[in-house]
Amino acid sequence: MSNLHEILAYNESFVRNKEYEPFATTKFPDKKMVILSCMDTRLVELLPKSMNIQNGDVKIVKSAGAIINHPFGGIMRSLLVAVYAFQAEEIFVIGHHDCGMAAIDPNALIASMIERGVDPKTVDTLTHSGVDVHEWLEGFDNVADSVLHSVNMIKNHPLVLSSIKVHGLIIDPATGRLDLVHDGTKD
Repeated sequence: MSNLHEILAYNESFVRNKEYEPFATTKFPDKKMVILSCMDTRLVELLPKSMNIQNGDVKIVKSAGAIINHPFGGIMRSLLVAVYAFQAEEIFVIGHHDCGMAAIDPNALIASMIERGVDPKTVDTLTHSGVDVHEWLEGFDNVADSVLHSVNMIKNHPLVLSSIKVHGLIIDPATGRLDLVHDGTKD
């Protein structure tokens, strides 16, 4: 069952009643920062509230586990666009405790794909084409290490200037408490 028609009906009322007006801002982040965080549902409202972030303050990029898999993939591109096109001066990588990516088993995920209809030959074809599907789907064992991996990938990227501060934090999805993993002001 899709949520599409319920969303469109609500949206029509939202626009008609001009409920968008309190959210008016520009595309440039007022606090000159971009956040890379996990896509976890518990963080949708909690993360901005816990950081005193309002609409228009920051750019937010979401990735499962706040992981950057490839230095020239879409996540890194989004961070670079935030810095060079939208004037962000700081990057915050924010992982969280009790992350679903810590429990991801690539074999179970692939089995779920096949169960839902992905042809097993597709997985085999990708593997024989040089794509390590298991590695690509793999999660992590330690959230702090994972955050540091993403922080280091950003800091060491050839297109990221040393003047860009890159911080690493972990949020508790139950309380909103932030724990510092890496202070980019000390680099």
